[in-house]
Amino acid sequence: MTAFTIVNGQIYTPGLAIVDAPQPSTPLGGDTLHVALDVSGNGQLSLSPSDDAPTRFHEITLFLTSSEKEKNLTISNGTSIESENEEAPYVGPILDLEPTSTVKHVNWIWPECFVGEGDGDSDSARGNYNISMHQAFRWNGTDYYTVFDLPISVSNGIEESDDRADCALLENQYEPGVMAASNQSIPGQPWVGEGSDTVVIDDENNAQRVKSVKGMWWVVVGLVFCTYTSGCTL
Repeated sequence: MTAFTIVNGQIYTPGLAIVDAPQPSTPLGGDTLHVALDVSGNGQLSLSPSDDAPTRFHEITLFLTSSEKEKNLTISNGTSIESENEEAPYVGPILDLEPTSTVKHVNWIWPECFVGEGDGDSDSARGNYNISMHQAFRWNGTDYYTVFDLPISVSNGIEESDDRADCALLENQYEPGVMAASNQSIPGQPWVGEGSDTVVIDDENNAQRVKSVKGMWWVVVGLVFCTYTSGCTL
């Protein structure tokens, strides 16, 4: 069971990034997977920090993972294909997108294996996934590496297109144990202050409860960082 802290529609992660879209457990499809990330802490963080800044990003990478399908697909791994004649099947370095914007818009073209309607059968790649966000960052002078999983459902229609890459070009080994071992706990959330109203969502039944934050910390439950807020029991 996982809970998310949402303030004014924004999802706060165990790191410096704030997710503007999508919302947890959203059914997705269409031409692309769209992820919007605020990388400024709602205006509190410089887009061009010095190398020795006490709080700054090092890197953000994104993957699409599924324990049901045992899949791990690259959305953005921090690299890009340099050849002018070859288009990368994944998105380039996230922090380099829209250099003057505090919100980075990731538009990842769904690969071929997701073409179809509904959840698909047992042999289909379609179904329940996590957008797995890996953040390397420095907060108050200490470096951290955290992983945050945002559940979505690949269940809306995705049409065939010549732009869709072969899924084999994006697949990585699915190693949940290695991923869990890389997670680090952080002692708080950089951008959520006390007294903030939050929506805590139970992603098993989509029940929503409004809470007031009176202190927050992040812990690891499986592969997902969960929030413990006042009165929230996981």
